[in-house]
Amino acid sequence: MRNLKLLSLSFLLALAATPGIAQNPIIQTKYTADPAPMVYNDTIFLYTTHDEDDAEGFKMLDWLLYSSTDMVNWTDHGAVASLKSFDWVARDNGAWAEQVIERNGKFYMYCPIHGNGIGVLVSDTPYGPFKDPLNKPLVWQKEHWYDIDPTVFIDDDGQAYMYWGNPNVYYVKLNEDMISYSGEIVQLENKPEHYQEGPWVYKRNQHYYMAFASTCCPEGIGYAMSDKPTGPWTTKGYIMRPTEKTRGNHPGIIDYKGSSYVFGLNYDLLRLETPDHKERRSTSVAKMHYNSDGTIQEVPYWKETKLGQLENFNPYRR
Repeated sequence: MRNLKLLSLSFLLALAATPGIAQNPIIQTKYTADPAPMVYNDTIFLYTTHDEDDAEGFKMLDWLLYSSTDMVNWTDHGAVASLKSFDWVARDNGAWAEQVIERNGKFYMYCPIHGNGIGVLVSDTPYGPFKDPLNKPLVWQKEHWYDIDPTVFIDDDGQAYMYWGNPNVYYVKLNEDMISYSGEIVQLENKPEHYQEGPWVYKRNQHYYMAFASTCCPEGIGYAMSDKPTGPWTTKGYIMRPTEKTRGNHPGIIDYKGSSYVFGLNYDLLRLETPDHKERRSTSVAKMHYNSDGTIQEVPYWKETKLGQLENFNPYRR
């Protein structure tokens, strides 16, 4: 009996030490979309939008947070903000694609509210609570509804930029307080080829990148490169080609523990329930590789990729 117990214990320990494999979609307990990953304190904080379980069209009320240190096990922190976080928002729907960025120990969440511009929330921690410092939109071009899908990037010289838009690309230079901007709103004269929405701007090895959801529908993930954060942008192709396997997409890109990753979305969980199209989307992730000239190698469809666990799971980590 003692030998049997020791054998069972050894088996359990070996099982616990066996690296896991990520299965796309990586979030399977809720419908999530528009992934916005942020690396902070050696942890990935993944902010997403939330498609309600009964959604037919877009039914989005709040923003969610997940975290991971191994790319396989994701901790659900629940909703960190919602439409109710903005007193000036009268809508009960329209919590669209957000992004969170850290600066000087503060965390800034840029939130588009469909038809009401882009708001900003601030927190002392990545977990929230997030509060509205302005009590009004940061950006709202009232003549149209194009003010969606913000992405924020801080350059090496400290200048921060916010980009957004569908079907055009706009940007402003944010002030150091991250809740105001200087100058006028600029519309890119020559947006990247196939650009539709969902820009994600970042810098890597002196190259500026703009990834985006490509022309709908279906949407792939395209990208462009530039020598400056304000362009001009040169279209380079696709990170993931459009496919009939999914209708939409929305990129988020990070480097983490020596590798690069692209996040996006699909409808694979919904397809397990029904062939009918409903806006119930799911977040996925794949490893991404760069060529020596900085261009990006194409990534296959989400379900055709595998992602190994980076380290053993610590159940006591928050």
